[in-house]
Amino acid sequence: MKIENKVALVTGAASGIGQAVARELAKRAARIVVIVDRSDSVFEAAELINREMDRDVAQPYAGDVTNETFRSQVYDEATIRHGVVSICVPAAGITRDGLAVRINKETGKAEPYSITTFRQVMEVNLVAPIYWAMEMVVRIAEDRFKRGLKRWEPEEAVQGAIVLIGSVSSRGNKGQISYATTKAGLEGAAATLMKEAMFYGVRCGIIHPGFTDTAMAQQLGKEFLEKNVLPFTQLRRLIRTEEIADAICFMISNSAVSGELWADAGWQAPA
Repeated sequence: MKIENKVALVTGAASGIGQAVARELAKRAARIVVIVDRSDSVFEAAELINREMDRDVAQPYAGDVTNETFRSQVYDEATIRHGVVSICVPAAGITRDGLAVRINKETGKAEPYSITTFRQVMEVNLVAPIYWAMEMVVRIAEDRFKRGLKRWEPEEAVQGAIVLIGSVSSRGNKGQISYATTKAGLEGAAATLMKEAMFYGVRCGIIHPGFTDTAMAQQLGKEFLEKNVLPFTQLRRLIRTEEIADAICFMISNSAVSGELWADAGWQAPA
């Protein structure tokens, strides 16, 4: 599938991996990149990308990615203004780290990880990306129906590509009971969507980045990274966001690539 002249959509695009993916798609001549984030800084990100590309390629939207109405409005407007979205990278995500069970030293009672926080992480990291992805499939399916097309055939061009953002934490990581669960859940979603969405010519895969140089990783602190991350990474450095963006574009543009891609810089979790 060629990225050139396609309409793409990226959530979590105000910073980190999301912004890097939006920029890389623009560099590879996507006609429009719809960038979505809950922060108003998404407008600054769009201005930055448009200046770099010297064209109005990035179209920003600020809102809650877990809101169904907002999601529909973004797709509606993008479709009316630019045509059907055919590339979706739902990269928005949060971490709310904490041990699964912790002893309260004052009371001696064991307390589980907050179920309210767990559900919040699930909504942002698992439910939202799946539904942003499925919304694209919905639009492509409806467009094909209007044109009298049924099951996609190999003689046609690939109609769309989805790349979900997993994590090396999907294998399990101390202090990340909610985050790891959501990222592991995306594996099942990607595998199922690939089987179903291909009926309409839409491919779906998932990339598992290792520790990447984003604000999320930097929040762990320099001391933590130097002690618990870098020694277990073969590159002995954090992955650059543009390296992940390049890998995602590879997954989009090479139709023989399916399933999962591990972009972990050789990281192995300590016991």
